[in-house]
Amino acid sequence: MKRSIWTIAGILALVALAGLAYFWATGLFASMGAYRSPLHENPPAPGAALGQPATRRVVFVLIDALRADTAQNAEVMPALARLRDLGASATGHSRPPSFSEPGYSVLLTGAWPELSDGPAVNLDYADIPTFTQDNLFSAAKRAGLKTAVSGYYWFEKLIPQSAVDNSFYTPGEDSVADRAVVDAALPWLADPAIQLVLIHIDQVDYAGHHEGGPVSPAWDAAARRADDLLAEIVARLDLSRDTLLVTSDHGQIDAGGHGGDDPVVLVEPFVLAGAGVKPGRYGDIQMVDIAPTLAALLGTNLPASAQGEVLGRMLALPAQTRTALPTATQAQQSALLQAYSTAMRISAPAMGRADVAAYQFALEALRDARVTRERLPRIALSILLGLIPLVVLFLKRRSGSAWFLGGAILFQLLFHFRYAVLDGKVYSLSSITGQTDFILYIAITGGVALLLCCLTVMLASGMLRRGPDEAARGSLALALTTAFLLALPILYHYALNGALVGWYLPEMAPAFMALLNLVALIVVSAGGLLLTGLAALFGAWLRPKNPPLL
Repeated sequence: MKRSIWTIAGILALVALAGLAYFWATGLFASMGAYRSPLHENPPAPGAALGQPATRRVVFVLIDALRADTAQNAEVMPALARLRDLGASATGHSRPPSFSEPGYSVLLTGAWPELSDGPAVNLDYADIPTFTQDNLFSAAKRAGLKTAVSGYYWFEKLIPQSAVDNSFYTPGEDSVADRAVVDAALPWLADPAIQLVLIHIDQVDYAGHHEGGPVSPAWDAAARRADDLLAEIVARLDLSRDTLLVTSDHGQIDAGGHGGDDPVVLVEPFVLAGAGVKPGRYGDIQMVDIAPTLAALLGTNLPASAQGEVLGRMLALPAQTRTALPTATQAQQSALLQAYSTAMRISAPAMGRADVAAYQFALEALRDARVTRERLPRIALSILLGLIPLVVLFLKRRSGSAWFLGGAILFQLLFHFRYAVLDGKVYSLSSITGQTDFILYIAITGGVALLLCCLTVMLASGMLRRGPDEAARGSLALALTTAFLLALPILYHYALNGALVGWYLPEMAPAFMALLNLVALIVVSAGGLLLTGLAALFGAWLRPKNPPLL
């Protein structure tokens, strides 16, 4: 009777784990898509325009997904190499999530994904919100400048269209779409009245996703075609009066993909050439520096939520702008810190005269203090939940728990051997090509690994020959032990980030591992129930028959 109760309890535990993992995984996906900045309801107000522009116009060429190493290859991108020699160049650095919509938002608002209030992941066109935070185009419009955008149709939703005078948007992503994008933009470059132009070239990203990734010949071919389009754009400009920026929103992993915290997807090329630019090599910059730098060149206000600084060392600004810049920077950063502290319901520290780095340090300190307070009880609960199964395994060490722990470890080895070694996948959001593909991959890999582990443990331990009850309990214990090991990364994520995405963006590596293990936990829990029933059937079939009485 007692053993039957434990068997029923184990079955109910697997059912509960499967349900919990399902709702947690789907909730985690949904909460990333629904994330909004703490500044969503309280954006800082824009400041005054800096004054005299340093250029007739700024042309911003965004080559989507262009990796820094590809951009440095003069054989693949000769036009970009010539621009690099003529202008200022640097290595750009971004932060996760490294999807395109967060990247576009950072480039145009100057705020990192947590504050920009752009999407945290790539949303469907219909679901993309318009910027609530100040941005380059809104700043240009307030300053009376004419603007234009040509590119992928996500920009139509992100940028307030009241701030765009001329536009061309396409749902296409390949070379044909890029040809149309550039053809639409070239006439604008002949109109000196248009002072801010964004041209988005997308085929490099398309090659990464659909044509084999950055290691395939198709990647370099796409980069070369993008470079040819760049050459056409340069030919229409007078760099003694116009300024051209070339950069990207993220890189891609070798297999193709982005979105995670892989180092290669967080490094971008940066080339700025033309009027108002001091040529040279400038080392490292941050992606959030781009929006305020372009604002300074145009003489508009600094984007109000910008967390970066004007790259003054590479700019030749008019005296009026240079004089106004320190005061404008302090006012913008002070307003941002005040808006953030209001959203956090914490008093902002007194700053006095300070640079951008000091203001951002103070902002991060406010964030980290609240995150730490919220983490402490979650850490305690996670440790408690992790210790309970460990204690049970220790107490049951004489009842075969070593077999179950060994089987659970074997499951991990088999699963990750296929994932990391055979298929070369990375442990980040960059490996997710789509939700359905991600789930199917884990279901197949986890299901096969669980079956092999169950067969190994059941046969090696002899549990199948001890009758249906013993076989069922053994299979059940194996599934629960495997679920326990899968739960450890989930508990770690919970301790650091919380169950779902809330007012701040999670640490991406633990969040990805939690997502991976949550889906695997569904497979193990549901598969464990099935294998428990099969083990009972085989146990009854293989049980030694009692010899006939003489």
